[in-house]
Amino acid sequence: MLEVRFHGRGGQGVVTMANLLGEAAAYDGLFSSAFPIYGAERRGAEIEAYCRISPSPIRVTSPITEPDVVVVIDPTIISVGNPFSGLKDSGMIVLNSPRPVELRWRTFVVDATSVASEHGLVRSGWPMVNVVMLGALVKAVGAVTLDSLERAVMEEFSGKVAEQNIKAMRVAYERTREVMKVAA
Repeated sequence: MLEVRFHGRGGQGVVTMANLLGEAAAYDGLFSSAFPIYGAERRGAEIEAYCRISPSPIRVTSPITEPDVVVVIDPTIISVGNPFSGLKDSGMIVLNSPRPVELRWRTFVVDATSVASEHGLVRSGWPMVNVVMLGALVKAVGAVTLDSLERAVMEEFSGKVAEQNIKAMRVAYERTREVMKVAA
């Protein structure tokens, strides 16, 4: 079973991101479970969401405390929290960052903020990087196919918004790069 934990801020689409990954997994014939953890949420507050993907039914319903993958869509969270808590030694990180960040895990970076802005994915002044980052996640992990992810995006959004997100997701897939990890 693959366990992915997403970190972002309220209003950035973290919950939607986990749900889209789960839907894409279903289109690929896999089982999935996606859900958020809520507290006193408000726009800008730290948010976590989770997604489990497996070839067999998933019976676990608890939050993911020891993820295989951590996705950070807002890099400011690194300086105020510990999104890497519990990440397995063999785990990996997918990070929205304009520059490489060396960590002790396999790390993949993409400047999703720029990609979202380039494709007009800005809402209330915030670049919407959630779907963009899913392209990076698929490049890093390969848990689902881009085609299935596209299908999930088309189901969630419509018209121009869906098209912009799909184009940006594919650009992020191409621009995602692995960073050399530092020794533990």
